[in-house]
Amino acid sequence: MVNVFTEIIINKPIEIVADYATNPDNAPEWYVNINSAQWKTPKPLTIGSRVAFVAHFLGRKLEYTYGIIEFIPRHKLVMKTVDGPFPMETTYTWTAIDEKSTKITLRNKGIPTGFSKFFAPLMATMMRKANKKDLLNLKKILEEKG
Repeated sequence: MVNVFTEIIINKPIEIVADYATNPDNAPEWYVNINSAQWKTPKPLTIGSRVAFVAHFLGRKLEYTYGIIEFIPRHKLVMKTVDGPFPMETTYTWTAIDEKSTKITLRNKGIPTGFSKFFAPLMATMMRKANKKDLLNLKKILEEKG
């Protein structure tokens, strides 16, 4: 089982942080390993939406599609792979610290299958490192915007 939890405080209001982070079109800008995101269902994001991503992780090209299984705008987003190399669930939550800062948490959990299950401990370590970079990128992008 891979279960990675990361969080950061961003000095921007919750609506700015959550709205930016829940838009899949922004993912390639702040996610280190994501190269592209393609909507498979009509916009806007809602329960049942599907988005395909192309990423590079551990030297491999990964193509996977997430389905949105829970969405409470500006509070929580849960998405689960419906197609991809192994089952994964990603959860984002946002908490307003005050009117000018937001805590975002990012959790990835899944059970690698086949050959990838032998690399689960390495995958967890690498995912944690990538997630920290991603959240730092998100913080930098949003805090530098006017």
